Amino acid sequence: MNRIQQKLQEDKKLLSIYFTAGFPILNDTVTTIQNLEKSGVDMIEIGLPFSDPLADGPTIQASSTQALRNGMTTEILFSQLKDIRQTVNIPLIIMGYFNPLLQYGVEAFCKKCQEIGIDGLIIPDLPVDVYHDQYKSTFEKFGLINVLLITPQTSDERIRYIDSVSNGFIYMVSSASTTGAQSGFGEEQTHYFKRIAEMSLKNPQIVGFGISNYETFSQATQYAQGAIIGSAFIKHLNKHGVTKIDSFVKTILG
Repeated sequence: MNRIQQKLQEDKKLLSIYFTAGFPILNDTVTTIQNLEKSGVDMIEIGLPFSDPLADGPTIQASSTQALRNGMTTEILFSQLKDIRQTVNIPLIIMGYFNPLLQYGVEAFCKKCQEIGIDGLIIPDLPVDVYHDQYKSTFEKFGLINVLLITPQTSDERIRYIDSVSNGFIYMVSSASTTGAQSGFGEEQTHYFKRIAEMSLKNPQIVGFGISNYETFSQATQYAQGAIIGSAFIKHLNKHGVTKIDSFVKTILG
């Protein structure tokens, strides 16, 4: 069983943390992953920086730009992660855009992920139909879960289709905006969380976008199995580097 599927079977609210590989310093990637696991997070999303990250807000965009300036590439990321399973056990997901994956070669990319011990991919600009028709068999051949996204604007019919082709969790985008921290969720977002929960989908949902503290983590996980924090953690890394990761995680989990 894939590590993501194993983690989803645990009876707890899951905290997933996103960070950009190669930020703030090129060789911080492995230390960040190791420190996040030691701090008690459940899953990690490793952002593969891209020059045109459409779904990302200004904080993650800036970290992506910095990582690219630092020299981060797909090859370097794979090189950094080659021994990661000697020290890290929790699920690892690479989040990136389809262009770098296509340039590398989809089959070659998936094969490399399997060799390293990556459990899944999140590719916001890969439409579910294209994934299902052209790439699902390749992902499954190499034991990778493709995490698909839904938003408040996604129709019930589309959500059920996404659920039918998924085999891990569904990334529930909290709003139709780009990523970024916010102080709390309004009535409209809470209604959306509740609506999705009442659909009784076969795959659990994990909420992303706008989660930055204990309050928003608690709100997001009231109806979902977990939540993802990105921008707030990137800001923490930018300010403190990789040495005070445990203090950040403690503020979220309370």
